[in-house]
Amino acid sequence: MEIPSIRVLCPKLVLRRDEPCLQWLIGSPFFVDPVAIFSTFRCLHASPPGDVLALDYAKESEDLRVLLLKGFRVIGALVVQRDGNVEEMAGHAVDAARRLQKFLVADGFEGQSEKHWTIGAVGDIDSGDVSFFSSRSEGSNSLESITSVIYASDPEEYVWEKGCLLRCKLPIKLPFYFPENKTSDAVEMYLSTLGAAADKFKDPEVTFMVETLNKANAEVPQPVIFHAGDLDVDADISNVKLSSQVAEDRDIKSLSCSHFCLESKPGTKTFSAENADIIEVTFLLNRSRKFRETAAPVAVYFPVLEETRLLFLSSRVLDQLTAMKNVHVPNSLKEHPRLHPYHFNPLGMLHPITVFYDLSYGETEMSQVEVRRSLHMRLGLPTDRPLLRISNALYFTVDGVKSKEMQKGPSLLKDVHIGIPSSGVSGGVTSLVQGSYEYYHYLQDGFDDSGWGCAYRSLQTIISWFRLQYYTSIDVPSHREIQQSLVEIGDKEPAFIGSREWIGAIELSFVLDKLLGVSCKVINVRSGAELPEKCRELALHFETQGTPIMIGGGVLAYTLLGVDYNEESGDCAFLILDPHYTGSDDHKKIVNGGWCGWKKAVDSKGKSFFLHDKFYNLLLPQRPNMV
Repeated sequence: MEIPSIRVLCPKLVLRRDEPCLQWLIGSPFFVDPVAIFSTFRCLHASPPGDVLALDYAKESEDLRVLLLKGFRVIGALVVQRDGNVEEMAGHAVDAARRLQKFLVADGFEGQSEKHWTIGAVGDIDSGDVSFFSSRSEGSNSLESITSVIYASDPEEYVWEKGCLLRCKLPIKLPFYFPENKTSDAVEMYLSTLGAAADKFKDPEVTFMVETLNKANAEVPQPVIFHAGDLDVDADISNVKLSSQVAEDRDIKSLSCSHFCLESKPGTKTFSAENADIIEVTFLLNRSRKFRETAAPVAVYFPVLEETRLLFLSSRVLDQLTAMKNVHVPNSLKEHPRLHPYHFNPLGMLHPITVFYDLSYGETEMSQVEVRRSLHMRLGLPTDRPLLRISNALYFTVDGVKSKEMQKGPSLLKDVHIGIPSSGVSGGVTSLVQGSYEYYHYLQDGFDDSGWGCAYRSLQTIISWFRLQYYTSIDVPSHREIQQSLVEIGDKEPAFIGSREWIGAIELSFVLDKLLGVSCKVINVRSGAELPEKCRELALHFETQGTPIMIGGGVLAYTLLGVDYNEESGDCAFLILDPHYTGSDDHKKIVNGGWCGWKKAVDSKGKSFFLHDKFYNLLLPQRPNMV
């Protein structure tokens, strides 16, 4: 029986077209009609490097066991090539996927499904076109061509209308002693300790409490408590249910995730991991259910005959415990890594992934940078921006799953240019800031900087952009901290701190370099009348760098968020965010008052926005090339 059709959900199927490669196709047993491809991971472990068919399956399976959430599995492989027999390469892709599946099944990560097809796909490195084939029987080399391929127009809705997140949080510590002069014994003891901890989660006496995380809503259903022995744990993952005897006793045929999901949610209905229903599972390792004796904790003294060392191993859940054996060994006993799992949902990924980071190292140390760079390559993410730093990680609250918020104090308006009226440039091409920023303006935080602080406020808006794009985790500096930075680098005298002196584009570049390590490009024009001549250059900046620009001229400073430019006619408009605003953070008031809006160099009444008798400096911060 062949697969009737395939639904491609991932927005980018062929991750890279610069060289031949093999990619794993990720699906889920919960979405089988038609078979859906949620994501694709590039294979990184080949021996020799560059051979797309000579793979190190052990290393690949180690990586995927950590990355993939439970409920997702490898359903096939995609070979990206330039020449060769398409059907023959599809057969190799099927064979590679099945070999990887065996490694994953051997460690209990994947279970076989009754509806178990394997997909072999071949992509053309030049055109990007992909041909799909399927194979049902493992012992057969026959392939069936898949002619019906559906490319989903709204994949987030397809996934998260049906899906939810199960959150299993269980911080544990596993202490063990080992002889320092017998490393081989220590490794064996270490693996035994992890194995014993993992086995406890398979104990039929383990108790689970399952409840929705959003406990503030009046519709929240009651928690459900059951024991591991109540489950048919050997069943296909898409068909796990309560055992027949328990189901009969409790008058429940199956325990559906929808039991814990809210029927109605406040706010806009947006389908994403951040808005998914979250179900929290609490593990209760309580063995006293069958015993009359008390289960009070006791202290046991174990005498040792040689010098020993005590280690504590911290982890979270069963699959992570299994994966940690490969992450820790063999250097863990000497270096004692502090591994911590984080969950990420980078742009373009339909489902979260899990990553282990060693907190013994700083994020900027080369070993950690290389770990992230490797992950970017595997997931097909751009390698010039941070998407998998700890500050990018998801965190769980009673209101849902969110990215890490770094704002301290009262929240500020973000992205105020969204939804403003059009520029009025006929036939123009709009180039805008890429990403989010916060609007800083006069009199915020109860600080009176009216008349002198506009460049400081523009700098704060620019630094907020770098924070919200996760290039830095420092707080947005105050006026005094900005002045302190300029004194520390020798640009200003100590008396400058606490003053009301203006600063300009050059001073802003010094502060960005000192605090963020960000370099800047400066454009000088002799008159405001010359600014329209720079529109092509400014448009290129927004398209390639995407950072906000500070414009300083005379005694005024503005933040530039974009340009609308008609190259043929020369007509143009500038999207200005004005830091001179002194009112409350009311979006409607700000837009209606023109404090954020399109400004033409000369408006319909002949009035010039930029002064012709003043020179202007434009500060163009450059996006750091980093992960």
